[in-house]
Amino acid sequence: MKFYLAGEWQDRDAVIEVTNPYSGDVIDTVPAASAGDVESALASAVDGAAAMAAVHAYDRYVMLRKTADLMRDRADDLARTISMEEGKTLRESLSEVERSAQTIDLSSEEAKRLGGEFLPLDGGKGTEGKLGFTMRVPCGVIAAITPFNFPLNLVCHKVGPALAAGNSVVLKPASDTPLVALKLVEILLESGVPPLAITCVTGSGSTVGNAICADRRVRKISFTGSQEVGEQICKVAGLKRVTMELGSNSPLIVMPDANMDMVTRATLACGYANAGQVCISAQRLIVLDEVHDELVASLQPKVEAIAAGDQLNNDTQVGPMVRTQDAERVYDWINEAVSQGAELVCGGERSGAVVQPALLDGATADMRVVREEVFGPAVAVLRATNIDDAIRMANDSNYGLSAGVFTQDIDAAMKFARHVHSGNIHINWGPMWRTDLMPYGGLKDSGLGKEGPKYAIEEMTEMKTVVIHSQL
Repeated sequence: MKFYLAGEWQDRDAVIEVTNPYSGDVIDTVPAASAGDVESALASAVDGAAAMAAVHAYDRYVMLRKTADLMRDRADDLARTISMEEGKTLRESLSEVERSAQTIDLSSEEAKRLGGEFLPLDGGKGTEGKLGFTMRVPCGVIAAITPFNFPLNLVCHKVGPALAAGNSVVLKPASDTPLVALKLVEILLESGVPPLAITCVTGSGSTVGNAICADRRVRKISFTGSQEVGEQICKVAGLKRVTMELGSNSPLIVMPDANMDMVTRATLACGYANAGQVCISAQRLIVLDEVHDELVASLQPKVEAIAAGDQLNNDTQVGPMVRTQDAERVYDWINEAVSQGAELVCGGERSGAVVQPALLDGATADMRVVREEVFGPAVAVLRATNIDDAIRMANDSNYGLSAGVFTQDIDAAMKFARHVHSGNIHINWGPMWRTDLMPYGGLKDSGLGKEGPKYAIEEMTEMKTVVIHSQL
């Protein structure tokens, strides 16, 4: 595919191969952008920002609503593209397409609700004859840098709110999964988005991402990815707004009064979806002693039964990881944990980029499968003695994106909600749950700012205060 730059679809001699992570086959190529391409992208985005700001809010709503409709019309093609380049099963990819269309729908509605507030200036001394209000205006050029694991929905979470608020967008998708992002750009243009208001450049983060983020013409950066890259972006960004959606090693606490069937279902759903490549996967299962053995015994046969393999096979429940080297890393971390005293209850075998979903028992806080972000299909079980011990263990992390607890004890649930250091708190479900309208973001090293169209738009606009001085 070509990339979309300065209002045109363009090729380059240098290309990046996009491969099927299961078979390794090349499914397409995309251009590798140069420093000159970045300059062209930013220059055109400045003009695109002016064009987009001039579009009436209702017309922005219409454009985005049409985009969502076309996405649903082309759901099968978009889903197959996701599966081919990322490794999701077709069922997971179809779900992502529907969520992505909902994200664009939500963004379209927010385009009609963008406003300010009346200011009660007469509450201040010496304000007679003054009338004040606020208004929100677009930031201008938004840089959207997206990861591989949700290559359509996380693009929509950045592009949808940015356009709804009247900005232009320079989109840099992950090099592993650029194809579905480029197909979204085609749909946006077909829906009436001004040609210079959207740019999609493909290339390495070091060449493209850093240059975009460091440029003063960019007023706002929205990034989803690793903590390491997020910190690098913040160092080069300078004086501009940033939203950072970074990593996690999300805990799920299981109290003695938990419904074990629900805990088992939640662990399967939250621990292994998308081959564990979800930043809010249930990675650390913190189980109180009284129910530890029961839960592990319940989980083992169900984890063993998960069919992992070719994502295009309808019987597959867990597809490959996006890269073979990522699967190798997860395999090595699992075996390292075993060498340090953990028990591999089941799974953990690797074939190419496929890792059989793994369940580890007897994990401890010093193991990498607990301490760092696994981002793969492995769940580690730890023991706790009471709710206070479990909360301490949950907080023993640099991350704080999402956390869950299973309990029928309202006091324990509220203690968890108040004291666990996490941006998203779930009671009686796992940490991997999100509906796209909610505010979503982390604490500590898990990031800065909030996503969800309503909340993203607040960060993609700037506030003006207007005071009318009357002589009456």
